[in-house]
Amino acid sequence: MKRALIFGVSGQDGAYLARWLLMQGYEVIGASRDAELSTFANLQRLGIRDQVQVLSAALNDFRSTLAAIVQAKPDEIYNLAGQSSVGLSFQQPAETHESINLGTLNLLEALRFVDRPIRFYNASSSECFGDTGALPADESTPFRPRSPYAVAKAAAFWQVANYREAYDLFACSGILFNHESPLRPARFVTRKIVATACRIAQGCGETLMIGNTDIVRDWGWAPEYVEAMWRMLQQDQPDDYVIATGESVTLQSLIEAVFAHLNLDWRDHTTVDPALFRPTDLRESRANPAKAAQQLGWQAQYRLPEIAAAMVAAERDPALAL
Repeated sequence: MKRALIFGVSGQDGAYLARWLLMQGYEVIGASRDAELSTFANLQRLGIRDQVQVLSAALNDFRSTLAAIVQAKPDEIYNLAGQSSVGLSFQQPAETHESINLGTLNLLEALRFVDRPIRFYNASSSECFGDTGALPADESTPFRPRSPYAVAKAAAFWQVANYREAYDLFACSGILFNHESPLRPARFVTRKIVATACRIAQGCGETLMIGNTDIVRDWGWAPEYVEAMWRMLQQDQPDDYVIATGESVTLQSLIEAVFAHLNLDWRDHTTVDPALFRPTDLRESRANPAKAAQQLGWQAQYRLPEIAAAMVAAERDPALAL
């Protein structure tokens, strides 16, 4: 039985990845800053909390990181931890850098120190590319980060590449484009849209206050994306991959789809608020995930209509986590 250690197991991706690995017959250990105090609500919602061992570890503390790896004795490590909000990173740039870049560096140093054949996955982000324009980004596209979050993710990506080459580590980065689910925290725009629309459908009289609806993103389905993470660590050689649907749409299209699923006209219930615009927002984010299809045998199945329908269904019935 393989053992996997997931840093960031309490988040959206961590919970879905834990479920996927359990389905593959893994023994799963999840790391949290304070495992005794964490509710692990997402693991609870997926019905797998009792199947996941947990331990405490702080990635900004090298000793704590090393101790977690020594204790868990994993075959695979998945680094999904760190501050995950682009908007919040403008308010907390130092904490964002520390939790993402320093945390990744501590993990890589710990892997070099223990000197065991552990396979390592690092969660990178499409935000590293910046504004792609009309040309879809692939693994050879230069990074042009435009937020503290993106800068930290870009630095962590190059840390992984450097350690892979310098110390012959099996270390990969998945450059994931936007991926959503009912486990998204309420502060994320997709969950905010769905939750507000469902309340409006129930007659609350609320208005959805939203930022720039003209932005273009590649939105996918998080439960599918964790399989791609796992597939990266099953390859003969480590490499980096863009993970996305390959189809980008405007935020307005997402809003329309959610409200339409509730038999509502979004224009009657939405107001654009300039105060919600980010200091440097990306207008277009497009992806070319051909390498993942060719080398990993992975392709996204969910598109915007299915994502909107699934998130609305789960918002109406919290028992659904899908």
